[in-house]
Amino acid sequence: MIMKVTQEKLPDSQVGLDIEISSEVSKSAYEKVVRQYAQTANIPGFRRGKVPRTVLIQRLGVNRIKAAALDSLMQDHLPKAIEQEDIPAVGEIEFRGNIDELIEQYQPGEPLVIRAKVDVEPEVQLGQYQDLKVQAEEVKYDPAQVDEMLKQEQVKQATLIPVEDRGAQEGDVVFVDFAGQFVSDDPEAEPEEVPGGAAENFRVELEPGQFIPGFTEGIVGMELGETKKLELQFPEDYSSEEMAGRGVKFSITLNEIKERELPELDDEFAEEISEFKTIAELREFLEKDYQEKAETRTTDNKHTVLLQAVVEAMTLELPETMIRQEIDQIVTQQAIQLSEMGIDVKRMLSPEIISGMRAEAKPKAVERLKQSLALKEIARRENIAAEESEIQEEEAKALKMLEGQAIDPQRLRSYVTEDLLKKKTLTWLEDNSTIELVPEGTLTPIKSEDEAGELVEPNLDLDAEKDESTQPLTGETVEPETDQPSSSAVPEEE
Repeated sequence: MIMKVTQEKLPDSQVGLDIEISSEVSKSAYEKVVRQYAQTANIPGFRRGKVPRTVLIQRLGVNRIKAAALDSLMQDHLPKAIEQEDIPAVGEIEFRGNIDELIEQYQPGEPLVIRAKVDVEPEVQLGQYQDLKVQAEEVKYDPAQVDEMLKQEQVKQATLIPVEDRGAQEGDVVFVDFAGQFVSDDPEAEPEEVPGGAAENFRVELEPGQFIPGFTEGIVGMELGETKKLELQFPEDYSSEEMAGRGVKFSITLNEIKERELPELDDEFAEEISEFKTIAELREFLEKDYQEKAETRTTDNKHTVLLQAVVEAMTLELPETMIRQEIDQIVTQQAIQLSEMGIDVKRMLSPEIISGMRAEAKPKAVERLKQSLALKEIARRENIAAEESEIQEEEAKALKMLEGQAIDPQRLRSYVTEDLLKKKTLTWLEDNSTIELVPEGTLTPIKSEDEAGELVEPNLDLDAEKDESTQPLTGETVEPETDQPSSSAVPEEE
């Protein structure tokens, strides 16, 4: 059945539809509902299925019957209108208008117009995307990274040696008793203990920035058995509002000092912490790894600024359906990550928290959609496509990585194809643009590698028993007992 459908372009990538229902169809839908009610209605004084039509309509009401008929018409004709007009819908078609007014207007046996709307694929109007001229930060490999990484591994593998003939120095590991009280302007007030601000035989690494400002610095120079008073202040941006910005007095007693005895950087050390037999092989691996990471980050920087330039020059109206779907993906991924950290997301994620997460995710969702749609449009215009051989190769790699897991072949193929197309389009943009490389930090503040999303240390395939969490640093079987504070009044600085 061919319906008469009139289309209207609406804001936010929506299409309005006026769907004309013929007089025959409007009457047929109404009569069908009457027959259904006649078979099912339970009206006192009449057997089911034997209720006279006039009594049925009087008891149920004309508007109730018309409402049911309209619901049936919309369920049937709205999706058919989308299919008939070949509309690239990205969401469910919705009624547009006032349903009560439509019920009043609806006269069975007369033509009827149902107004609807639907989100559609947005029309991407690209601006300049060829011959772009941009600046991108170049990330250079620094040989000092290898030395720093090896130093960190030395510290992890160090033996802690008790010290008795000197005071505490930076770099030592000490064990202290401490207790903290908030500073009060009222000398008559009862001392207020800092929540979680007391512990016995608490292990402290005497490194800058490990605790609130002044805590480790105050321990440096203390002698064994010495008790010292420190008057400090929690940072204004401290994670606990109860403590942020408040003054605190700590009483600290130094129980034990240990210094680290670092292992030699030799072949034995390399074999101990990695799969390599010699320190030369380990260094070569690390140098190559850091060089590749620097190159990857430089490439990422190029692609980022190119995409920013393309998005800024294009015009696009995003439908709410697409934005909601993208937000769903972001929030779902965040929930999965929390779950993998051992957090009970069902208890933690209240409706209020989820609402906040969705609001926070919206700008990111919009930006991701704009970038994705821009790349797809460039690929379409420039006839960029993923070859079948390339898709199969990437599918094989993914299947090998996900071996033993349940995989949806269609979803895997869709993901692999989309990812390949994105990479090829970004490469095309790079090849057809002029990119001036500038020193790292020129355009944005320099981030540490972990902030930038990179691993700080290469994966050396360390054995589990060599991990710091299971292997005591002292070389002894058991570390001294520690009573850690319950709510960490002196944690790492936020």
